[in-house]
Amino acid sequence: MNARVGAPQDDLSAHREAPRLQLRGIGLRRQQRDVLSNVNLDVAPGELVSILGASGAGKSTLLRIAAGLIAPHAGSVRVDGTSLDGARPDVALAFQDACLLPWLSVERNVAFGLGFRKQPRLPRQEREARVHAALQAVGLAHAARFAPRQLSGGMAQRAALARALARAPRTLLLDEPFGALDEVTRADMQRLLVGIVRESRAATLLVTHDIDEALRVSDRVAVLGPQGIALDLAIALPEPRADHIEASEALRVRLVAALHATMARAPRPV
Repeated sequence: MNARVGAPQDDLSAHREAPRLQLRGIGLRRQQRDVLSNVNLDVAPGELVSILGASGAGKSTLLRIAAGLIAPHAGSVRVDGTSLDGARPDVALAFQDACLLPWLSVERNVAFGLGFRKQPRLPRQEREARVHAALQAVGLAHAARFAPRQLSGGMAQRAALARALARAPRTLLLDEPFGALDEVTRADMQRLLVGIVRESRAATLLVTHDIDEALRVSDRVAVLGPQGIALDLAIALPEPRADHIEASEALRVRLVAALHATMARAPRPV
C-alpha cells in the first residue's frame, strides 16, 4: 500500500490489494474551526482499520464523510476507484445506537435497510434470502419474529449489524457500535465482527474510543489528530491475541503516546 501523509513508514500495512476506500486530503471547517485537516487513509478489502482520537477530533464526522453523508470542504473520497458524491448502496454505516424501529419485528428491521435510498430494488425472494443470511451471520435467526423490546443490548446491536450486512456492503463503517455494551457482551460482538469482516471481505472502518478494543480486532489502528492521521500502526499479532500480553502492551504504549501528542497539538478553545 502506498505511503500516507503523516503515517510513519515502519507502521504501514503490507496489504497488496488495491485499497477499496481511499480518503485523500480530507478537510472540513465549521464555525471558523478546522474539524478535520489533511486526513489521508486507505482501507483494503477484508481489512479492519480502527480510528482512535481525542474527544472532538472528528472521528464520527470522518466516518460520515466516508459514507457520503457529509461533503468535505477539501480532499476527496474514492470507493473502488470511483469518486464518492453521495450515499452508495454498497457502503453501509452503523451507529452506537441500534436505531431499531419499535413497531417492526427484528427481521423487518433488518429488511428495512434494503429500502434505503439508492438501494437497488430486489425481488421479494432475494430480499428474504438476504435478511435470513444476515440474521444467521449474527446468530439471530431464532429471534427473527421478536420485537425490539424483547432484545438485550447485545442482541439489538447484532440486529443493527445484520441490517447493515443485508445490504451486502463492500465497505462497512461502524461508529462505536459496542460502546454501550457490558464487557462480556462487547467481547462476543468483537469476535463476531472480526469473523464477519474475514468472511465478507468488506473494507471496514471502525471508530472506537477503546484502545484495547482496537488492539483486539484491528489489522491497523489510525490515530486522528489536528493535522490528520498522526499514527498508522499495523497490528500484526498472532491469534489468540490475548496470549501476547507483552507485544500488546508495547503497541498500547505507542497508541497512548500518539493520543497524548495529538491532544497537546490540538488548538485551545478561545
